[in-house]
Amino acid sequence: MLPVIALVGRPNVGKSTLFNVLTRTRDALVHDLPGLTRDRHYGVCRLGEREFVVVDTGGLTGDKEGIGALTAHQAQLAIEEADRVVFVVDARDGLLPHDRIVMDALRRQDKPILLAVNKMDGVDANIALAEFSTLGFAAPLPLSASNGRGVPALIQAIQGDLPAVDPDAVAAEDPNEGIRVAIIGRPNVGKSTLVNRLLGEDRVIVSDVAGTTRDSIRVALERDGKRYTLIDTAGVRRRARVEEVVEKFSVIKTLQSIAAAHVAVVLLDAQEGVSEQDATLIGYVLDEGRALVIAANKWDGLSTYERDQCKSSLSRKLDFVGFARNVTLSALHGSGIAELMRAINRAHASATREFGSAELTRALEKAYESHQPPLVRGHPPKLRFAHPGGTNPPKIIIHGSRTKHIAVSYRRYLENFFRKRFKLEGTPVQIEFREAENPFAGKKNELTERQVKKRQRLVRKAKKR
Repeated sequence: MLPVIALVGRPNVGKSTLFNVLTRTRDALVHDLPGLTRDRHYGVCRLGEREFVVVDTGGLTGDKEGIGALTAHQAQLAIEEADRVVFVVDARDGLLPHDRIVMDALRRQDKPILLAVNKMDGVDANIALAEFSTLGFAAPLPLSASNGRGVPALIQAIQGDLPAVDPDAVAAEDPNEGIRVAIIGRPNVGKSTLVNRLLGEDRVIVSDVAGTTRDSIRVALERDGKRYTLIDTAGVRRRARVEEVVEKFSVIKTLQSIAAAHVAVVLLDAQEGVSEQDATLIGYVLDEGRALVIAANKWDGLSTYERDQCKSSLSRKLDFVGFARNVTLSALHGSGIAELMRAINRAHASATREFGSAELTRALEKAYESHQPPLVRGHPPKLRFAHPGGTNPPKIIIHGSRTKHIAVSYRRYLENFFRKRFKLEGTPVQIEFREAENPFAGKKNELTERQVKKRQRLVRKAKKR
């Protein structure tokens, strides 16, 4: 396995900025608001000779209850699994009493610790390093994560005595491996609880406070011999209610997670049925062309009447995504999880299925024979052949004549026909029409010229006679 390096410190000292620099990503949400990061965030640093996993943690506040305590628990788990800890402090704030508290807690863990003095730009380096030298570090590392100064020296110090990297281990640690599953929904519908249930551990923070998750957290999962990457996302509210800048960035990260996923699981609260915002989120998934599974959570707490009402709401309000599988579950107690994973696997298999031109053309011919498109200026459009145009979602390109005027209803008919013909579940199907080139285009004029020349030769011969 790759070595693990945990970034630890008070809130707002620049841990997430440093994480993004080390991993060369923008995966960690960065803002001036203290306490923005709450869950553990993993990435791989490939900047030096030896690769390692970087763990971004939430700021340690010393709170014994609430979100602060849950954040500290996540940071503690990161420290326990780390091979080395980078203790990040703020040069502009100087050495604060809470830094000493964090330092004492780290020393009790008996882990190798590096002191990174961040935000050194505009600060007298000698004075700042001298102040933090009282923590007992022989060589504090000055850096400015926001502009990358001092980062190479930090990487070199981290890699000093790390074991050599096994290439096979690098592949195993690739966070993009497997089926990427984005779990999205409104705030407080149980997304983080579902992630923890699938993993069998408290990997992400769960709280009754809506909006606990602010960033998109990626977690590797192996289940029944298959590999997945679960993406826990921030809850998305109606746009009119999104006021804080941080929440706006969280929504953007959620939309980016949908685009990066293979399958999107839209989690609903079964007690509330299908809301307008749920339908909007499903619309985002369709706009990205991603495979879709609808999951109604908190099913165990409903009466028979309430379950019937929820099923009626799903059938009535989500008829525009009839291709998606509806699953009922309880993330808290684990019921329905197996059916959810089967639905995810089927949706992914359908979305990534590869077709041949011959089978698509045969299916097109059958669909055309069963139901022809409406006439265009008295003539029926001709659909000649089809070929694949891509996967995730499946894209079918159809060539023919008068295709520009084919009705939207006939396009939907073809989508449903192909979906039923090839047993595609949980994925949209994109149809693209292209006007086929006329093989006789230009031949008419050429024929006329030959006829004119022949006629001219005959006229000349007649005159000579």
